[in-house]
Amino acid sequence: MTGFWLPEPVDRQTEAGWRRWVQTRHAFVPARQLSRAEVTLLSPAEQEDYLLHRDVTNSNLPLQETPMSTAASRVMRARLWLGALKARPSTRRGLIMNGGGCQGKTETACEVAAAFEEEWRARHHNQNPEAVAGTRDLHIPVAYVQTPVTAKPKSTCKAILDFYGADHKGLDLPGLIRAVRRHVHAHGTRAILLDDITRLKLHRRDDQDVFDMLKGFMDMNATLVLIGVDVPGSGLLQGAVLDPNTNEWIMSPSRNGIASGQGAETQHLRRFTMVELGPFPDETPQDKETFLCHLQGIEDHICLLDAVPGMLTTGGIPEYLRERTGGVVGLLECLIEDAIELAIDKGHEKLTIELMDQVAISVEGLPGRDASAGEIPELPPQPVDSRKPKRPRNRVYDDKGPRSSGNQPRSADAPGQQAG
Repeated sequence: MTGFWLPEPVDRQTEAGWRRWVQTRHAFVPARQLSRAEVTLLSPAEQEDYLLHRDVTNSNLPLQETPMSTAASRVMRARLWLGALKARPSTRRGLIMNGGGCQGKTETACEVAAAFEEEWRARHHNQNPEAVAGTRDLHIPVAYVQTPVTAKPKSTCKAILDFYGADHKGLDLPGLIRAVRRHVHAHGTRAILLDDITRLKLHRRDDQDVFDMLKGFMDMNATLVLIGVDVPGSGLLQGAVLDPNTNEWIMSPSRNGIASGQGAETQHLRRFTMVELGPFPDETPQDKETFLCHLQGIEDHICLLDAVPGMLTTGGIPEYLRERTGGVVGLLECLIEDAIELAIDKGHEKLTIELMDQVAISVEGLPGRDASAGEIPELPPQPVDSRKPKRPRNRVYDDKGPRSSGNQPRSADAPGQQAG
């Protein structure tokens, strides 16, 4: 029995899973940072408990804000509230969160949407302010849906209905859009997040269906947030016009003249604002200072027994991490998490360039990522082997001498021993 709450994975693609994630996303209390000497003062049971808590902490490093995510969050927050408070039955302007793979688009958008939902529920005492008297529909302010891999308009609509737990058997695309509309209205949904939207492949037979689906979604009195990689280059905005005055994409009317739902008279007002999430810039002293602050925020939450202040922010470490990851937050997370695991396994619990040289950043096996949709980023050029001329590339399996007896949890050496 551990002495801390152990977070469990949740599926945000269902109403129950999303609601549970919103309620518990900040509930985990990280482990205290203890040195080896401090750990030796604990009883064997307390040591085992602490090391487990430490491992969970290192596996759940908190989301760090960046200047890019802060700017995107500000725009999204304003757009959600503007749409939610609008009383006229007119089309809500949408938002596109665009960027490369592993840039933190999904977590940034979900965090903003979760904060919006919490405040919206509090303002309305957890009730749908537009509920019909005598009804008991569950209030769902935000719907989060990940576009299925190799998605088409029908499967995307079905994924939305699955979020609500709704039946969709035998429905054609117009029927699916009407069903989505009914559930959005009945549950008081104010925002719909469609993640990985660029998985929608445009083929000649499906092109018009994609446009009609997106336009139909914008007529549902809910703010539509599209999240994807290179949305302008995906073709989803084909025929849209960029307004130079507002920097918004204006969706053109349906090319076949068929209305995609109610509100067809307002098609010329279907607009998307696009925000970009990119890597850390590296052009000015202020850019470098911002990257250092980000590294400091990560370092503050890492639990390693040999950690020292400035472990990620002094010497050549910042420049090294910049070169290895290209300033991409997702790649930085992958590198640091794997380096922490290696440091613990080797028994010398401190992050160094020599140790991180032994970690290969792997993006091929990222769970739930579709390479064909651009969701897996290209790795920047990695450091040349001249940094380690007489050392093998990987020493994970080197003989480190006899291990301590007993069943020690996780660490290769007992807490009170230094690695050889």
